[in-house]
Amino acid sequence: MPNPFLEDDGPQPPKVLTAPLEIFANLRLLQQSHDPLIVRFKDRNLRFQSYLVEVNRERGVIALDEMVPREGERYLQNGEPFQVEAYHEGVRIAWECDTPVQIGELDGMRCYWSHMPQRISYHQRRNAYRATLGPGQLVDIEISGKSLDPSIRGQMLDISATGCRVRFPGDVSSRLQPGQVYERFSAALPIGAMSTAVELRHLYHEEKVGMTFAGLRFHRMSGLDQRQVERFVYQLQREARRVDQD
Repeated sequence: MPNPFLEDDGPQPPKVLTAPLEIFANLRLLQQSHDPLIVRFKDRNLRFQSYLVEVNRERGVIALDEMVPREGERYLQNGEPFQVEAYHEGVRIAWECDTPVQIGELDGMRCYWSHMPQRISYHQRRNAYRATLGPGQLVDIEISGKSLDPSIRGQMLDISATGCRVRFPGDVSSRLQPGQVYERFSAALPIGAMSTAVELRHLYHEEKVGMTFAGLRFHRMSGLDQRQVERFVYQLQREARRVDQD
């Protein structure tokens, strides 16, 4: 079974998974990690955001959270086919839904029920190991630049040799622009502080938890900071493997 936590020598070509256990395991991973889903309807140049809120292997069904913007529900009611795409630890996981979706509830909240997909696309695109920071390991970060003054403070959630994922309290999405390079990014790593420019790759605000999440790519990092990051990632990787062995 593909495992996104194992280190790769390089990006892998896309795989089509058809084994029910593999499909369940990967969808369950998206649900437990609360990774955002991008929903696209065929023949419509629109994107909607949702989350997997239930993956029921016994019944062979999954449930998607209410869509944002809400307009997407109208296309579901029309029975329009759609594609779902998500990213977890550098892995693209995607599937299509061509069957009618039932609008219902889960724990009193509106959701959309559909059959578990019979196949999903699994694409490991990152060639750098990404280490997840545990609740007691989160690193304080600060980002600023010519187009971002005053600065925004937050916390680092995971890191690789090429970038990291961070979160900020509240909704700061109006202050940040995907594709923009911010000249000053600092992180208080436990092995020593680092400072570099970063490019904002992904950004989304999750209203339910009152947080804004962002994916950053390190930009023109100095050799000293690069070695600092690689040493920290290796330390986290070694600790994760030790815990797995235990």
